[in-house]
Amino acid sequence: MAAASAVTVTRGNRQFQGAFSEMFFVTATLDPASLADGVGETETVAVPGVALGDIVIGVSNSLDLQDITVTAYVQAADAVELRVQNEGAATVDLASATIKLLIGRPAW
Repeated sequence: MAAASAVTVTRGNRQFQGAFSEMFFVTATLDPASLADGVGETETVAVPGVALGDIVIGVSNSLDLQDITVTAYVQAADAVELRVQNEGAATVDLASATIKLLIGRPAW
C-alpha cells in the first residue's frame, strides 16, 4: 500500500461552519456479548430528539476494540442503532465500555 502524500491538516474550532442545525453529544455504556469471528450484534441506544435523516458523524469507544468494528446510524425517531461486529480471527469478549456518539442534523 502506498503512503499518502500531500496531506494537509487544519486544526481549529470552526465546528462545521453551519452545516448542522443541531448537534447531539451522547455518552452511553455498552457491554456486548462475547463475539466469535464474523459474529456481531446490534444494540439500540435511546437518543431523545434524533430523527431519520440525522447523521452519526462519529463513534468512539473507551477500550481497545481488538478487531471489533462499531458502526452507528439513526434507525428511527429517538433511536440510534449500533452494530458491533467481530472482524478478527479470535473470539473477543469486550468489557463494559463507554461509547460516545456525535450526531448532527443537516442544515440543508
